[in-house]
Amino acid sequence: MAPSVQAQRGQRAAANADEKPEDGFPVTDPLVISKCGGCHAKDDKGNLSRISWERTTPEGWEEAIKRMVRLNGLTITPAEARSIVKYLATWHGLAPEEAKPVMYMPEHRLIDETIIPNDTVRGACASCHALGRPMSWRRSKEDWKLLENMHVALYNTADMAFRRPMGRGPGAEAPAAATPAPGAAPAPEPGEVALEFLAKNAPLHTPEWAAWESRIRAPRITGKWIVSATMLGHGQFVGDLTIEPGPADDEFKTSVTLKSLKDGSTITRTGTSLVYAGYSWRGRSKGTTAAGKSPDDILSEARETLWISPDQNTAEGRWYWGEYQEFGFDVKLTRASLDPTLAAFGTTALKAGSKNLKVKIYGDAFPKTITPAELDLGAGVKVNSIVSHTKSEMVVDVDVAPDAVSGKRDAGLGRSILQNAFAVYHHIDYIKVIPETSLARLGSTVHPKGYQQFDAIGYENGPDGKPHTLDDVELGPVDCNWSVEEFMAVYGDDDKNFVGHLSETAFFTPASDGPNPERKFSRNNYGDVWVVAEAKNEKDKEGKPLTGRSYLVVSVPTYIKWDQPEVSK
Repeated sequence: MAPSVQAQRGQRAAANADEKPEDGFPVTDPLVISKCGGCHAKDDKGNLSRISWERTTPEGWEEAIKRMVRLNGLTITPAEARSIVKYLATWHGLAPEEAKPVMYMPEHRLIDETIIPNDTVRGACASCHALGRPMSWRRSKEDWKLLENMHVALYNTADMAFRRPMGRGPGAEAPAAATPAPGAAPAPEPGEVALEFLAKNAPLHTPEWAAWESRIRAPRITGKWIVSATMLGHGQFVGDLTIEPGPADDEFKTSVTLKSLKDGSTITRTGTSLVYAGYSWRGRSKGTTAAGKSPDDILSEARETLWISPDQNTAEGRWYWGEYQEFGFDVKLTRASLDPTLAAFGTTALKAGSKNLKVKIYGDAFPKTITPAELDLGAGVKVNSIVSHTKSEMVVDVDVAPDAVSGKRDAGLGRSILQNAFAVYHHIDYIKVIPETSLARLGSTVHPKGYQQFDAIGYENGPDGKPHTLDDVELGPVDCNWSVEEFMAVYGDDDKNFVGHLSETAFFTPASDGPNPERKFSRNNYGDVWVVAEAKNEKDKEGKPLTGRSYLVVSVPTYIKWDQPEVSK
């Protein structure tokens, strides 16, 4: 007879009972001890229960404090909460190398996660939230187990996700295939598989944290930085960011001027920021002039999340806004110096065989005189002359050899190297609409809408000659005509007539929410459609325009908004 579920759990618990407890990280901040020590017992080593066996991001600690207020009666002022988050996110946080792979979480990027190892972990963890959420924490194995228990206690679906294999209801016997042979170890449950994965891949003690803990220092980032930024629908921007000291040694005031490479217009934004653990930037900024009514207005107030490199010379991240954080700049920063700095190219791709192309290059501290030999654009690209230049912009005349190898090129000027500055190509083989899958939300005066911006990117097949493989060469935006087509999901589908409007610039505005009497059964205006791009000038081998499409789901508003931690100055 197969052992009962309870007996199997008991056997596995007994097997883990002999594991040696892990050392915690003592809590030394008086305010944390005062506010948290009433419930989290302190031992003779200065450890506070649970807290000393956890490390996470600023957002993770803020979420934990909110949960203590909501469920456990913690009384705390906003100033005290900010101070506690600052201490814990720094001294019980993540090393830069641990934080970088999951930066898409605080940056609010919608991505297809590649860190999910198997369907069991997907079902146990990623059915309710992104796996990036637990992977933003580091815990002892015992603490991961306590987190599993907390889920079972708070969420009624967790017990099924963690403890019952698919297809087994309460009290049902395990299928024959799941019954262990006599003397064999019982098969692990989904929660145990997830626990082992997290304990192994997100442990409390890591070489990265051991190396970083002794290096933590106040960020020294004041001064001038060179900015390169892109935004769907608005193109590329370059500019200067000035960082000034704020009220504390980890708080700052910012001012940035951005120039659009698309139309030459400029904007100025000012803001404040706080840098946790010496590298984790959280801020807020807005345009110095009022934003317009357009939801994607680049002067809108935005939150800022950046990952600063350990040497504090570069940074990257996202400035974002919108009811669903759907708008934003992808940002790269480089600290300015006396040496020339290359920041951006005015074109994303050069065609092989072209002659006398005029290319704009942007950066900072360009010398008074530049010779063609000093500017290196890679094999097959010849710099004929420097047509004109200022301290931050130059125009160069280039030829591209007919037999130049397709692919990305680095650009070099002095000691400055701009990696993947542009691409060389022979022909455009296909276009891809980005984002490839997306979500928009209906709305009204009561519930704000969730918008979506699209763009079409050209690609050349890589050396394998096949499209949509890893060696393909990205060439940048392609000028297209845009339309919406039906995604046929049911007989007589008519979603494209009701879900919303797609502009000539590929900006999708969803329709209003609420029952629509013009639809069958007075359904809401939800639905799924294809967003289609047809190239205006690029054709395939048969002479037909290149096309690409993206799958768009238009859903109802988020009527109940769960807590989404936002950490900023």
